[in-house]
Amino acid sequence: MLLSKPEIIQMFTKIAQLWNENKDYLSEIDSRFGDGDHGVTIEKIAGLMEKSMNAWEDDDMETFIEDLGDNTMEIGGGSAGPLYGTMIGGLSGPLEGSKPIDAKTLKEMFTECQSAMEDITTAGIGDKTMMDALIPAVEAAQKAEDDIMSILEAAKEAAVRGAKESEQYISKYGRARSYKEQTIGTPDAGAVSTSLFFTGLCDGLK
Repeated sequence: MLLSKPEIIQMFTKIAQLWNENKDYLSEIDSRFGDGDHGVTIEKIAGLMEKSMNAWEDDDMETFIEDLGDNTMEIGGGSAGPLYGTMIGGLSGPLEGSKPIDAKTLKEMFTECQSAMEDITTAGIGDKTMMDALIPAVEAAQKAEDDIMSILEAAKEAAVRGAKESEQYISKYGRARSYKEQTIGTPDAGAVSTSLFFTGLCDGLK
């Protein structure tokens, strides 16, 4: 199995759908200790994704994903725009024009995605950020068989687990960090939206 334009459209369309379905929940958990706008920003990014998928004509996959990342960065409303812009843009790193994506390239895409994020944040697992879902997802993808669905399933499961585990951590970034131990028991909104991102990549192909 290889990924090309039709599959990429399916995958990102599914992400947008899942984000739209969960936008109120994302804002609700964000409102407990943060600004409460994560779901609003995620809805804006989902809208940009849907619009971009519908308008995709001549661009090759590399250019398209790179541009999607750049455009996501410009979405206002907290840090989600720049963070997801960086993450999405990072996926384009190993791509070569419209050359189909094989399993090896998909693993490289996830590695580049994490690397791009690590260029802008020092957060790691246990800091109660989106990295609690991203890092386990990328690590699981690297350990998976060289098969696209195996990689996507492994990344999805690890991201969902990481988001769940963020409940037990104390927030160390953003407004939530001033609440310290009170943040235990609530998952990080960014980790949850990241788990939905990896779930969409996987479920979009089913």
